[in-house]
Amino acid sequence: MAGIALLSGGLDSTVALALYLEKDIVNLALTFDYGQRASEKEVSAARKIAEYYNIPHHVIPLPFLQEQTHSALVNRSEDLPNMEFEELDLQEITLQSARQVWVPNRNALFLNIAAVFAENMGESTSLITGFNREEAATFPDNSLEFIEAINRCFLYSTQEKVTVVSPTSIFAKMEIVREGLRMNIPFEHIWSCYESTERVCGQCESCQRLKRALISNNAQGLVNQLFNVNEELCEKELE
Repeated sequence: MAGIALLSGGLDSTVALALYLEKDIVNLALTFDYGQRASEKEVSAARKIAEYYNIPHHVIPLPFLQEQTHSALVNRSEDLPNMEFEELDLQEITLQSARQVWVPNRNALFLNIAAVFAENMGESTSLITGFNREEAATFPDNSLEFIEAINRCFLYSTQEKVTVVSPTSIFAKMEIVREGLRMNIPFEHIWSCYESTERVCGQCESCQRLKRALISNNAQGLVNQLFNVNEELCEKELE
């Protein structure tokens, strides 16, 4: 069984890769550049993570996708949604945030492109994704139902057996961080921010979910390292 990891350079895809490596090999890591704000940071992070795990890494540019989206992830004239900890579980706010950063058919497109690489493996291949239960509530293409649907599609659209797997899909962020700590993933390399500034912004939804999950796992040292905040502030935000 071959393995291809869809590696964004963020927490979820990195932990999914590490979990898969506990039971099988990964032959290739793919990163997609569709003009997102954080593309340079994500590509750099993904490259470092692939090197850390000694996996060949390939970047796929998708300029047409940038042209076809008005998402704040791509359109720098639009403000990114910023959130506080107490808003992360409020569905009305998180649904609005999801609408602001939605990229048309992104995950399905990525997986279909990865399936082309998988068919050329010449054997059954797993496409490894970093979906999660927490964000599936507002991003349906992170859900178990989505995985089941696209696997049914691949039964017809591929000749070799191509299967999407997501070792993180049953986890919330706190559990994903817990697994990352257990496996000693290279947290120093990840980039889980919508922005492309020198340091992570610390206020976008992606940053806030990671920060909250780290605090919940008593990983204050990593919070300080990644977000440049002190322990007292961490405790205050979580109250």
